[in-house]
Amino acid sequence: MEATIALLPGDGVGPEVIAEAKKVLVAAADVSGGRLRFHEALIGGDAIDRTGTALPDETLEVCRNADAVMLGAVGGPKWDDPSASVRPEQGLLGLRKALALFANLRPVRVHPALASSGPVRAEVVSGLDLLVVRELTGGIYFGERGRRGDPTGEAAFDTLVYSTGEIERIIRRGAEAARGRQSRLTSVDKANVLESSRLWRATADRVVREEFPDVRIEHVLVDAAAMYLIQQPKRFDVMVTGNMFGDILTDEASVLAGSMGLLPSASLGQGRPGLYEPIHGSAPDIAGRGIANPIGMILSAAMLCRYSLDWPAGAERIESAVDRVIADGARTIDIASQGRESIGTADMGDRIAEAVAGEKGTGVSFSRCG
Repeated sequence: MEATIALLPGDGVGPEVIAEAKKVLVAAADVSGGRLRFHEALIGGDAIDRTGTALPDETLEVCRNADAVMLGAVGGPKWDDPSASVRPEQGLLGLRKALALFANLRPVRVHPALASSGPVRAEVVSGLDLLVVRELTGGIYFGERGRRGDPTGEAAFDTLVYSTGEIERIIRRGAEAARGRQSRLTSVDKANVLESSRLWRATADRVVREEFPDVRIEHVLVDAAAMYLIQQPKRFDVMVTGNMFGDILTDEASVLAGSMGLLPSASLGQGRPGLYEPIHGSAPDIAGRGIANPIGMILSAAMLCRYSLDWPAGAERIESAVDRVIADGARTIDIASQGRESIGTADMGDRIAEAVAGEKGTGVSFSRCG
């Protein structure tokens, strides 16, 4: 197994967690005799400071030539001016668009040892294994927007548009995932109010009926889904929804696992490369302190092995190592109970890499671009 991976550390805690995920991937490759090549490039606020743009052409070229892309995080207070013409988030949105990454997969799995670490009762979340499939390149985030005059002063508008083709492909992705699990798919919309959701619902029914007769689909309004995620999260297996609803619901779902720092994600298109990142963002309040939880990034690397490298054994080795380290009691500060000792970012990465490792080998090269 040989592969080229683009590393985009980005801003805030991004470089810290990327370093640990790379360390774990190296350990997994060494065990299998594989060869990984890493190429690092700029994105987000760091790229703005160095090049004036959030997504340099060189970065895009590195990503297009890679088998997979790992992203740390973008953004921070330094670049928070909403009136700025160039913002870090443009780098992430631009990368998703350029690579045609329309499906965002966010698994939410509660480790038995962490069931009581979050704000939701342990008996509610214990055993939870949920996958959210979010449409990523359509909807209100990419619709026409602007401002116009209004008798009261000014009006702003953002347009929510979905086409049949966009809905079909994300429903297929959700149904395929459901078919490999419990064959239960929950489609989340706002069909009682929005015309776009009525098209979404009708299209979802048709695609599942015609192409996935073994998958059972249900429809839940987004406000009800938000309530059920806290009250009865285990009623869901695979959830598929639009861009904005998915953005909100997956952040809500992160509290079920105990910390946003635990959760990975994969953004996929029709082929390679896929984009892999934790859901936690740049966390500027703890950046540079060496205390960020790298598990979300490390589990994103496991998803990279599974979806982009067709290497399920590597994914399983990494996931099992994370489970063992948590079961052995290792905790970063975000998942440590009161009075319990916590460890830092690099220490957690070391422990997971050690759990992954067998016989040591060679076969990793590293080059920096930008």
